[in-house]
Amino acid sequence: MKILVVSCSYYPEIGAAPVRITNLAEGLKEKGCQVDVLTCMPNYPKARIFDAYKGKIFLHEKINGIDIYRYIHYPSNSKKALPRAISMVSFGVMLWLFGLRVKKIRSYDRVIVQSPPIISAWSAMVLLKGLYRRKIILNISDLWPLSAVELGALRAGSRMHKMLCRVEKSMYRHADAICGQSQEILDHIKAIVGEKPCFLYRNLQRGLSGSSSTEKTPRTEGFQIVYAGLLGIAQDILSIVQHIDFAALGCQFHLYGSGNQADEIETFLKEHPHSNVHLHGTLPKKELAAILPRYHASIVPLTTAIKGAVPSKIFDLAAAQVPILFCGGGEGARIVEKYGIGLTSSPSDYPALEKNIRILCGMSAEEYDRLIRREGEVCENDLNFDKQMTRFCSFLKDMNH
Repeated sequence: MKILVVSCSYYPEIGAAPVRITNLAEGLKEKGCQVDVLTCMPNYPKARIFDAYKGKIFLHEKINGIDIYRYIHYPSNSKKALPRAISMVSFGVMLWLFGLRVKKIRSYDRVIVQSPPIISAWSAMVLLKGLYRRKIILNISDLWPLSAVELGALRAGSRMHKMLCRVEKSMYRHADAICGQSQEILDHIKAIVGEKPCFLYRNLQRGLSGSSSTEKTPRTEGFQIVYAGLLGIAQDILSIVQHIDFAALGCQFHLYGSGNQADEIETFLKEHPHSNVHLHGTLPKKELAAILPRYHASIVPLTTAIKGAVPSKIFDLAAAQVPILFCGGGEGARIVEKYGIGLTSSPSDYPALEKNIRILCGMSAEEYDRLIRREGEVCENDLNFDKQMTRFCSFLKDMNH
């Protein structure tokens, strides 16, 4: 089966979006599919094209046995509407140059189109579905424009909002199948277009199966809690360290990452040197993956409820056998509760979070070992990347029937 993946993000970019699409493409290749990728010149997260790719309008390269077709576009992470709009539209325009490869496009059995960004996804569908009649699987990681409204980036009922809603519904109707990273996403789409072939594709990581050779720090040295990720307003780690007295709980709280709250957190720690909170800065993903299993628990905050959003940290931590202290609602909380891989509390409910920390700290060695074994079993069976990819390949093949 020959597959084209269309996405604005891909390796060597870093971040959740490029890692997710790279894992998807390489996972399909490992299952025997022939995979090509149509994408932009790499520019994330600084919205500047990487030095090795500058000055090129088009580039064909091969990475890990996958043919990558890259086109220039206008990268921007500006908060201003016009630059962001141009950035969204530019790849949607440039990908039509790929449309000149008539023979190659006709050779694809399936085309997986990533959305958002919604405009480039819609443009790819017009080209590859409307013009070339390829079978399209729409891969939805966020519900745009709904997410933009919930985040305050777009006003509900505005002209732009109404236009994007029409584009969204058109894409759902014309896609041959839908792939979504949460059940909430799939339910939302079914409510709009009715029954359609759908696949729940969790953002699981290749190579993480729920077993770890890294020994945890002995609990006699104190209960070690970790947070690894963005230190921004959406996560609001600052409020957690201000409201939770980790020293009084007999815990250490270790922070890895950066973001717009990092300076405020650093200032707070200087003013409270005995808080038992430690800010380590950023680490490469491989180094971070190697040290995560040493910790006894991890806080996963989701302060803003966004329909369809499930923090991928849940799956990474379960695979590393690190129990989860989830601070949020929605599908993320339901996953933690369903599989018994941690404890949950509502966003900004610091007494409830403190209570959950006390519960984990107070577990006997036998109870705690049973919890981390449970995480390992869940990742070997239910949240396993290889098994999910096997099911996904079968789903793609069965679209003929």
